[in-house]
Amino acid sequence: MDDVIISPDTRRANRIPPGQSQTVKWPVLDAFGPPDLDASRWTLTLTRLVNQEVSFDWEQFLALPRVKVHSDFHCVTRWSRLDNLWEGVSTRHLVELAGGVKPECTHVLAHGYDGSWTTNLPIGDFLAADALVALTHDGEPLTLEHGAPARLVVPLLYAWKSAKWLRALEFLSADRAGFWERNGYHMHGDPWTEERFGW
Repeated sequence: MDDVIISPDTRRANRIPPGQSQTVKWPVLDAFGPPDLDASRWTLTLTRLVNQEVSFDWEQFLALPRVKVHSDFHCVTRWSRLDNLWEGVSTRHLVELAGGVKPECTHVLAHGYDGSWTTNLPIGDFLAADALVALTHDGEPLTLEHGAPARLVVPLLYAWKSAKWLRALEFLSADRAGFWERNGYHMHGDPWTEERFGW
């Protein structure tokens, strides 16, 4: 695949993590259903421990350079969907546009427009080469149920870390549990070591 970032996990001999089953469908999972949101009202803000806080409206975000990522997608509820093709803006590029992160930054808290979806990530995972804010999936625009107009995608972690309906990225000097972590999910979420739950 020319000009496509290939996620390292897709190169494994066995691509299904422990306790997972492969699906060709893309199940819909969230806490309270999608928000009432369309692209005309969407903005994305990078805030706190970046060198320059930035905010993008929909037209500005569409004008940014895009990447394509080929990855697998693993849900904590035990399904895995292989060979996804995402297109959107690299998280690394977004941080570059904010002038980089401050030295004390260790984590990111992603916020969704539904009012409840927040989730934490180490800055290294957030800045992985295959992490992006996705606009399309398998060549089609994201649907609202799957996080449109834009969602975070971090392939190396369980799918709840890939926050739907993304509205803000808050850069922090310490780890802070989001909605999913406060309600029982693991603070990190590595599918290969089954970091499913916090107890």
